[in-house]
Amino acid sequence: MGFEWLAPLMFAVALILIFSGYPVAFSLGGVSIIFAVIGISIGYFDWHLMLALPDRLFGIMSNYTLLAVPFFIFMGTMLEKSHLARDLLHTIGLLFGPVRGGLALAVVFVGVLLAAATGIVGASVVAMGMIALPVMLNNGYSKELSAGVITATGTLGQIIPPSVVLVVLADQLGVSVGDLFIGALVPGILLALLYGLYATGVAVLKPSSAPAIPKTVREQEHGELLRKVFLVMLPPLLLIFVVLGSIFAGVATPTESGALGAVGAILLAALNGRLTKKALMQTMEETAKLTAMVMMLLIASTAFALIFRGLDGGIWIEDLLINLPGGVIGFLILANLAIFILGFFIDFFEIAFIIIPLMVLPAAHLLSPMLGVPESTALVWFGVMVGMNLQTSFLTPPFGFALFYLRGVAPPEIKTEAIYRGAVPFIGIQVLGLILLILFPELVLWAL
Repeated sequence: MGFEWLAPLMFAVALILIFSGYPVAFSLGGVSIIFAVIGISIGYFDWHLMLALPDRLFGIMSNYTLLAVPFFIFMGTMLEKSHLARDLLHTIGLLFGPVRGGLALAVVFVGVLLAAATGIVGASVVAMGMIALPVMLNNGYSKELSAGVITATGTLGQIIPPSVVLVVLADQLGVSVGDLFIGALVPGILLALLYGLYATGVAVLKPSSAPAIPKTVREQEHGELLRKVFLVMLPPLLLIFVVLGSIFAGVATPTESGALGAVGAILLAALNGRLTKKALMQTMEETAKLTAMVMMLLIASTAFALIFRGLDGGIWIEDLLINLPGGVIGFLILANLAIFILGFFIDFFEIAFIIIPLMVLPAAHLLSPMLGVPESTALVWFGVMVGMNLQTSFLTPPFGFALFYLRGVAPPEIKTEAIYRGAVPFIGIQVLGLILLILFPELVLWAL
């Protein structure tokens, strides 16, 4: 009797430990050690396989692309901790204030900027929840629309570049970060436009749910508005434009652009008199925590992947996915369904390090002929699809991460049911966006 069942068993044990609530990095690391001992004991492979692990770990630590992760985290966190994001929302809210639904449109607009600045769903949703939710409620917005637009725009951090998520995803797919940024740009903007269109529709059909800012408030702020536009809104826009533009133009690598963004965020905070010791320490602490979490997950998943492939798990996964009924359609359905469900229980980084590497070869082999493009380009399209799928998962009750993040900072009068109801229309928009992405691959491939 062979031992072909070892790889599926290893995968199942890892998932059971993760779903039980045990830390993902320890789950993967522990399972890797146990199954390495089993594999060596039964003669499936020998100790020489383990010699590859230090080389792979050294490769991770010397990976220049991954150095962009702490830079982008630092840039977004500094904009949040120095309260520049709060000023941005206030200014844009005044610009859109004269029209019904203007605050909701302002939240979408600022959400796009925060997504580009932070690239982290939790940070975007928490920041928008703390900044925008009280303002919307005080101005008579319905609880459902307020909660829905905040959680939805917060998830844009998955797909709008420059995003930490896209940097990690590009590394795992083995594609260019710049290509993934370019491919994700149009789908991300499309989703934001659909969000804004929905908010406008609600304001037109049900004016009481999205009223205009009272005229007296606007008049009090009108004299300062022009100055605020130039001093508050334009600098962050310019920073994001420079960071993205340098990547798209090929002038700088994502890592170099991330470093530029981090320095730019410090300068913006200093120019606004917000560069305090407390803000700087909080920013560095958050950056260190998130970066350490990503690195620990990457190290553990590397050990898991090595042992899993040593047990011929790669061959098992590839045969399973390529030979699915329905071919490409069957693969897309299974991949989307698996990622959507896993998004309920584990964070994106965990999904990226565990699941994505197992799908790379099947995705490349199946999608390249379907799209009529090289395998690397097909993987860019697949990566954008994964990001958009996870946005939908993070919004879906009862387990969506974005809903939990908002629940944590929402005032007591916002019930969980209101947050769930508010998210439902935006889930529909996400599904529509995902369908459009699959039906029209040109949304991603237009410039590749």
